[in-house]
Amino acid sequence: GFALASLILIGPVMIAAAIAIKVSSRGPILYRGLRTGRYGKPFYIIKFRSMVVDADQGFDTTSKNDPRVTSIGRVLRKSKFDELPQLINVLKGEMSFVGPRPELPRYTDQYKGKERLILNVLPGITDYSSLHFSNLNELIDDDDPDDNFETKILNEKNCLRIKYVESRSFIVDMILILKTILRVFRLI
Repeated sequence: GFALASLILIGPVMIAAAIAIKVSSRGPILYRGLRTGRYGKPFYIIKFRSMVVDADQGFDTTSKNDPRVTSIGRVLRKSKFDELPQLINVLKGEMSFVGPRPELPRYTDQYKGKERLILNVLPGITDYSSLHFSNLNELIDDDDPDDNFETKILNEKNCLRIKYVESRSFIVDMILILKTILRVFRLI
């Protein structure tokens, strides 16, 4: 219901983004990346492609000055518009509006203890970690971005994901959605 209405409402923005991607670089409009979903079930997250074709042959983590990001991709990432196609994942029942951000299987396969709680709920488009790390690529050094992410970010991100799982409620979800909208429009 709400995901479909959202898709219809933001359809013109999505069409404009799709055209910009298509005319500015070769390759598909959408990117599909393998992530771990609820109960450890793998699924493909859908995003607007913001990198060159075959960028996933390199590092998994995007860094500050990552040369794989296209010029349109930089705009889409900064505005978070690259995330809009995840509404399709919501419609398919693979994701929720609010929930722990889905992670790569290579990281979720290592979850222990409380981290396993993260996989008990549907992953989401937004949560505490996505708000806290809304500028994630700016925090990642260009030298070995994956190691940088694993040593500096991943543990805190997982703590924020656990915080969401342990405190989730309708009110928490509404607050996170509101904060996400405000962040997207640069009001907070």
